[in-house]
Amino acid sequence: MGEEVDGNTVLAQVLKAQGIEFVFGIIGYPVIELSMALQMADIHYIGMRNEQAACYAAQAIGYLTGTPGAVLCVSGPGLLHTFGGMANAQINCWPVLVIGGSAPQDHEGIGGFQECNQVELARPYSKYSARPPSISLIPLHVEKAVRLAKNGRPGAAYLDFPANILSGRVDSNHIPKQYGPSAIPTIYPDPKKIEDAVKILTTAKRPLVIIGKGAAYARAEKEVNELIGLTNLPFLATPMGKGVVSDTSDKCIQPARSLALQNADVILLLGARLNWILHFGRPNRFSPDVKVIQIDISAEELHNSVQSEVAIQSDLKPAVAELVTRLKQEQFVFSSSDEWWNSLRKKSEDNRRTVEAMANDVQTPLNYYAVFKSTYENLPENCIIVSEGANTMDIGRSMLLNKLPRHRLDAGTFGTMGVGLGFAIAAALYCRHYDPKKRVICVEGDSAFGFSGMEIETMVRYKLPIIVIIVNNSGIYTGMEPEVFKDIQESGDVTKVTPPGCLSSCTRYDNMMALFGKSGHFVQTVPELQTAIKQALQNQNEPTIINVIINPTADRKPQSFNWLTESKL
Repeated sequence: MGEEVDGNTVLAQVLKAQGIEFVFGIIGYPVIELSMALQMADIHYIGMRNEQAACYAAQAIGYLTGTPGAVLCVSGPGLLHTFGGMANAQINCWPVLVIGGSAPQDHEGIGGFQECNQVELARPYSKYSARPPSISLIPLHVEKAVRLAKNGRPGAAYLDFPANILSGRVDSNHIPKQYGPSAIPTIYPDPKKIEDAVKILTTAKRPLVIIGKGAAYARAEKEVNELIGLTNLPFLATPMGKGVVSDTSDKCIQPARSLALQNADVILLLGARLNWILHFGRPNRFSPDVKVIQIDISAEELHNSVQSEVAIQSDLKPAVAELVTRLKQEQFVFSSSDEWWNSLRKKSEDNRRTVEAMANDVQTPLNYYAVFKSTYENLPENCIIVSEGANTMDIGRSMLLNKLPRHRLDAGTFGTMGVGLGFAIAAALYCRHYDPKKRVICVEGDSAFGFSGMEIETMVRYKLPIIVIIVNNSGIYTGMEPEVFKDIQESGDVTKVTPPGCLSSCTRYDNMMALFGKSGHFVQTVPELQTAIKQALQNQNEPTIINVIINPTADRKPQSFNWLTESKL
């Protein structure tokens, strides 16, 4: 006979054996003892204020480290609150493991407390959803859930634990031997397809490389930088593909994005999907005759939306390395004096001048461009930038540059609002444990901040030095001038006359820091913003809120196309 152990202890020890280091959650029946068992197993437990935010934080840790973060939630409503985060992880392709407590099995079917068919409800939002039927089988299911969350296209996994399984006890000799996480298998490219890709690239008249978030997650920055440096090919990045090759590279033609997409005759897709972010790869945003070379880890993604000329299922690192080897043999370098490069440079410069003029307009109330220019100029080198909101995120993407991969976290493919503070908490914990000198800047629209604003308390509790910059236009997309807003509020039934996109005018979000005996920053001018950032950077173990009031009708520069296009079927 061995020593008796309970399900909580077994689960905590198995999670640790599978490499799980961070668990985010909210405790309650039946997972209170499990949260303590996690800490006893030397796992970091971070108590959050909302299960959605916990799930956002856990998946961001998964993206930053390559190992899933875990979410701990209570039964019924607790699990249901995580589904926004689980769906986001699935669509965003980030690994996360959700662990849900559930009603005791002998209470099922008779109205148990928070009784809910959790395994089936979680299934549409995850790659794997299961309930270990006994304590002895916990190791098997945990290993499988972690493996599926990481392997192939990453995503979410869910494991369900009834109260009687967690509190039950079993002879330790009946627990199968625990083994560590299995190595993720590497998928190598078909050499023939690499040859086909080289032939098309080397004969292109107007080539373009698009670097996606998949390249960042694959840690393929060395290979991609070598490809761009060797070939002199122009590139642009998807939002979280930024930094795989520095935004400051002279090969980056992000300001000429529309021109590049419309006129490229060959596009090399590196871990990017032809979904709404890239306008589905179809006219009028793309040339009708464009040839697409697609490299993706997921076979199901190949030929999605358009028929690719060459579709390569492979991990990014070996595929790009093979491309580099073959292009070296061909001695291929795309000429800087080519007409294609000249047109891209001219368009880039024209757009930069337009943006610079807006950024230099510092009259109050400020516009987005002036705020972002001043913010970027005062940020520490290579900080992690978290961003969410409508215009805040979209304009910030072009103004807040990234020089390193995995240094921008935003609403992503699912366009999920509310991710910002959870992502920032994860990024700050990542920095604390892996890169202590690095700082995290969380740039929020005021509407986006409202989704998870109480996570400020989480940041204070865990001494996370996150700088939260709220770009406050008093609304969703646009707000109203304070005087106009006041008049409308006094003109009749407020629920009938207040515009649906309006929020309270010039809300003092900075005063939230007073809840903790600290001060935030209320900013209306560029000098005030500069001073606020400099002071915030001096805080090494506490968050700061910088509340920047901007013109409620401020907008992005005029677009040649709507940012969201039809599929053009």
